[in-house]
Amino acid sequence: MKRHEQLLLENKAWAADRVEKNPEFFKSLAKTQTPDFLWIGCSDSRVSPDEITQAEPGNIFVHRNVANLVVPTDINLLSIVQYAVEVLKVKHIIICGHHGCGGVKAAMGDESFGLIDEWLRHIKEVHRQHRQEIDALPTEEARLIRLIEHNVRAQLINLARSGIIQRAWKEHKQPLLHGWVYSMQDGIIQPILELSRDTPLDAPLPSASRRAA
Repeated sequence: MKRHEQLLLENKAWAADRVEKNPEFFKSLAKTQTPDFLWIGCSDSRVSPDEITQAEPGNIFVHRNVANLVVPTDINLLSIVQYAVEVLKVKHIIICGHHGCGGVKAAMGDESFGLIDEWLRHIKEVHRQHRQEIDALPTEEARLIRLIEHNVRAQLINLARSGIIQRAWKEHKQPLLHGWVYSMQDGIIQPILELSRDTPLDAPLPSASRRAA
């Protein structure tokens, strides 16, 4: 059996299992989506939001890109954020990075990867801002984890400063913004930073929590 055929077979088994447990599952799911969460995560195939949080289908609205970036000129991401906030009325937005992120690791070096270099320069800027602190760490893994944490913080602040979030905070006092990092070593998600309407973005923010490498 070919690999793609295996995926189709697994899909049929999953659908049958869902119907067996709840005959109305797909009828209910098809009516509407009312997620409480927007998840902005990395495209890495090992980090599936529904899988690592055990969320049911329909609970998390998802956008993924290389290294979970929030770039102010990314119309795709901004369109998703606007739809999630203004139409779906999500209560929480999560930016989730992860240990072993290839995009962040690539941004720490000087090697050229072609087109993606333009994307990685946003992480390189975060690295530049925190280089003294990061370079002082004893191992490559510790330095990578620390930059992953700083990248999540930077992207969360980018999101908080966007016009979409500023309007939502002014009008509805929502959503709450969360910065998380997922550990490949133990499967646990570590909260890094939380921002709300009352968070002064121009004041020093709490330091990202440190985990042993």
